[in-house]
Amino acid sequence: MLGNFIIGLREGLEAALVVSILVTYLIRTDRTTLKRFVAYGVVCAVAASAVIATILQQISEDLSATVEPAFAGSVSFLAVGFVTWMIFWMKRSSRTISGELRQRLDSAALGGGLAVAMMAFLTVVREGAETAVFFWAAAHATHHEGAALIGLVLGLGLSVVLGIAFFKSAIKINLSSFFRVTGVMLTLVSAGVLAAGIHEFQEIGWLPGAQSIWINLSAALPDGSVRATVLAGLFNITATTTALQVIAWVGYVVVVLGLFLRPAPTVVQTQTAPTQQPAPL
Repeated sequence: MLGNFIIGLREGLEAALVVSILVTYLIRTDRTTLKRFVAYGVVCAVAASAVIATILQQISEDLSATVEPAFAGSVSFLAVGFVTWMIFWMKRSSRTISGELRQRLDSAALGGGLAVAMMAFLTVVREGAETAVFFWAAAHATHHEGAALIGLVLGLGLSVVLGIAFFKSAIKINLSSFFRVTGVMLTLVSAGVLAAGIHEFQEIGWLPGAQSIWINLSAALPDGSVRATVLAGLFNITATTTALQVIAWVGYVVVVLGLFLRPAPTVVQTQTAPTQQPAPL
């Protein structure tokens, strides 16, 4: 639940900020007639994201018990790749995204309302597709789809509220700090999804070490208990963890956080000393 709340908040706020930038720019450049086309594109992107999540769930339900773990593991690895890319993309682009969106909107506006709607759709659907894939993978990893859906809805709802307040200038968000904190939290959540994907592959023998258990909390977290349900829903913690899962979890967190939290290199400008003119005789 916590992981899906974070992904809903993070992705939802990114989409809300994108829409806010587009609409604000249209208003400031006296092209308000194109605002509705931005709305059309956003609505279509949300619908497409819901379709993606539904398709993933339907495919999973139709697969056999032998094939389903392979599908679930593959989607889990895909989701980790999406989120990892998103974390570093936003770190790199957070300062320039506004200018880039305005340039793309200027180009799209030359093609009329349909081009603006398509531009808004493509911009938002990327966030939605990432959310759908990661939501499915995280929910499947914990086997608590209801709690995962509640967390996602709460995160998206809060992101909409923050996005509207941001658009109306009621609040000021330090985007660098926000994306830094959520980036750290998403790294931990992604590590759990990665471990879950490894577990799926170990079940069908695609990865070794299924019997090498390093962490066994079965006594403290009996299957079906309230504690097991809460910890799985909130933190993706399961009763047993294999050695390969532990190594992958720790390795992913160390590498990703090390790169993500590394300060950007500072550019040092060297000033050349002025050449001294010979003194007049």
